[in-house]
Amino acid sequence: MRTSLSTPAVSPEPAAAPAPPRSDWATIAKLLPYLWRYRWRVGLALGFMLGAKLSNVGVPLLLKQLVDSLSLKPGDPQALLVLPLGLLLAYGALRLMTSLFTELRELIFAKATEGTARSISLQVFRHLHDLSLRFHLERQTGGMTRDIERGTRAVHSLISYSLYSIVPTLIEVTLVLGLLAVKYDIWFAGITIAALVLYVSFTVLVTEWRTKFRKQLNELDSVAHSKAIDSLLNYETVKYFNNEDFESRRYDESLEKLRRAQLKSQSTLSLLNTGQQLIIATALVAMLWRATQGVVSGTMTLGDLVMVNAFMIQLYIPLNFLGVIYREIKQSLTDLDKMFTLLERDREVADAPGAPELRIVGAAVRFENVSFAYEAARPILKNLSFEIPAGKKVAVVGPSGSGKSTLARLLYRFYDLDAGRILIDDQDVRGVSQGSLRRAIGIVPQDTVLFNDTVAYNIAYGRPGASREEVEGAARAAHIHDFIAATPKGYETMVGERGLKLSGGEKQRVAIARTLLKNPPILIFDEATSALDSRNERAIQAELEAVGQNKTVLVIAHRLSTVVDAHEILVMEQGVIIERGHHEDLLARGGRYAQMWRLQQSGAAEPPA
Repeated sequence: MRTSLSTPAVSPEPAAAPAPPRSDWATIAKLLPYLWRYRWRVGLALGFMLGAKLSNVGVPLLLKQLVDSLSLKPGDPQALLVLPLGLLLAYGALRLMTSLFTELRELIFAKATEGTARSISLQVFRHLHDLSLRFHLERQTGGMTRDIERGTRAVHSLISYSLYSIVPTLIEVTLVLGLLAVKYDIWFAGITIAALVLYVSFTVLVTEWRTKFRKQLNELDSVAHSKAIDSLLNYETVKYFNNEDFESRRYDESLEKLRRAQLKSQSTLSLLNTGQQLIIATALVAMLWRATQGVVSGTMTLGDLVMVNAFMIQLYIPLNFLGVIYREIKQSLTDLDKMFTLLERDREVADAPGAPELRIVGAAVRFENVSFAYEAARPILKNLSFEIPAGKKVAVVGPSGSGKSTLARLLYRFYDLDAGRILIDDQDVRGVSQGSLRRAIGIVPQDTVLFNDTVAYNIAYGRPGASREEVEGAARAAHIHDFIAATPKGYETMVGERGLKLSGGEKQRVAIARTLLKNPPILIFDEATSALDSRNERAIQAELEAVGQNKTVLVIAHRLSTVVDAHEILVMEQGVIIERGHHEDLLARGGRYAQMWRLQQSGAAEPPA
């Protein structure tokens, strides 16, 4: 009894409205669960950081004692000898402890930073593989990889700047303000607080204003990178049409826009840095003037003056980088948000909750009233129905654009249907897990793309973990073993980017070997021998027929001579089946199939659909 799955039809993805911008705090909130796994390391790192700052604040206090000790009366040589020596040793110890605690903090927290970056990057990578084919056909590889690269860097920057710069500076400011307010008059703390408020306000306001220029700079950088990658990936096409100068001009236009954006960003950065330095210099002069007055009036010692100056330098050195830090944190949040946006991208094709594994009994495939369109205004398949009985071969032929290759994409569930069902052994493919579905299907595509690795790696990709003997056996079955063995490095020969070091026929035979190694119950041959010469085509065709024995096979073909033995031949035009039957029956009818056969037998080109 056939079971039906009430899954709603999925229409092509509409143009999504741009999502409202995420707040910085919302981005931080999404990062925190990744850091929570390392919470004990975070706590320990904060402890070491507090120790480093206490040691750092102790240095000016000790420096005051050291300067004041040098003011002893000449009649006390023993105190003059012993006291500064002890203070000097304590001064060196505090400096050492500051560095030691800082290094321990970085050592302890490195695993948390690297682990967080790794977890997010891996999750994004897996999610990108889970997204629909529609997304990958529309994306720009260069720009997307740039977003991922910047997002990974942003994790390091955000954690490092917040834990290593912002939090330590806040702790140190709190300690120094407390000391100044308790030990001296309130003016010292007042000047420091006023300078800090003015400095932070100026930095935040100018940096917020600069953010739009920085975003524009990143977008132009991604565009330039995308154009460069696209041009290099299509190296041969550029050469075929002698368009090196055109590509250089096109790239240079992007670089010029990027240059202008960088100049604008740099000029606003110079404005920010100048304003910050003015605020710092004014505050330092005011503090030293107040301390000098105290020394003159006798309420403060020279050691106090030195200590106040040392405190100010210790405070304003990190503050001097606050603009850079704030800008980098803002940029890191922007970059991280882009990566989280990729992570939140709707999969479009997702497993149903608790989807079971596909159970293969005989591997019968059935299309029931299938309709599908990549775009609503352009239907590809229209109420299509046919069946491939278990262990049989069905061929689909027809002119380009008739929807033949779309059948393979839908069977793989790269897209969901607009209407109808696709069943394997009476199980709707939308109701089973995609992993189990794709394990049951093997395909030799018309356009074969290989990894930039060895021949052995590309064949073994059909079944990772296969032995060398199994890899070589698949290569022999695909009639490519002799070619591989004749090369200097044999199976360790690198195939180049997208397999460009191999000819079209060699790439296709590697793809056939890869699918033969996978050995699934359902096979799809999408123009599998289109790049082969007649001699190799006949040899491989015989192998494919042998491999297809007792398997369910869907053959998408242009050359009709390769499908004459099919259990049934479907002739498609404009998304519908116009003829179906055995080879002899279709010839006898004298219809579209017979016309195509006569044209191919006579060597004439097929007329356009």
